[in-house]
Amino acid sequence: MFAICLLIASSSAVAETSSSYRTKVDAKLKDLLIEAIEDTSGFTDRFDAEVWLMDMSTRMTKQVPNPQERLEILKHVHQEASRVNLQPELVLSVIQVESNFDQYAISWVGARGLMQIMPFWLKEIGHPKDNLFDIKTNLRFGCTILSYYLNIEKGNLFRALGRYNGSLGKARYPKKVLKAMSNKWYKQ
Repeated sequence: MFAICLLIASSSAVAETSSSYRTKVDAKLKDLLIEAIEDTSGFTDRFDAEVWLMDMSTRMTKQVPNPQERLEILKHVHQEASRVNLQPELVLSVIQVESNFDQYAISWVGARGLMQIMPFWLKEIGHPKDNLFDIKTNLRFGCTILSYYLNIEKGNLFRALGRYNGSLGKARYPKKVLKAMSNKWYKQ
């Protein structure tokens, strides 16, 4: 598992993480996370939803044997990815690498859930009681953060993935996510 190490270059407030190190918090990203909590959206076409959900559910059977749990994850992945203009298959690839779909995963630095979100964000945005093990909450944070990094990197997915993982400039993590995407989630 890889943790999201949010090492953000900004001169905004400093937040404390669960592993007692400190990192600067990007004010714009903080605002986007606050805005994300208020947004709701979903599939626009029922047929497309059924086709996508069935296809992705079949691909995810080994990681999540329970069909109801698979569909819950997939619905929220599609909703949150679409909300911030990410490909849902990219989000599935990140989840596969970050937690292998373990909703209750905790990294060695304290990142939590499917997309491995650092808990300091909850306090930082004024939602300290939110639960990062909740699928929808975790995906909302993770998709918002990844989309933000993709914008910062002007669409350069490789660099955005490195930033998401806290390994900007290193190839290992972005290559793992891109390999997962091409081998499993876009495989024809």
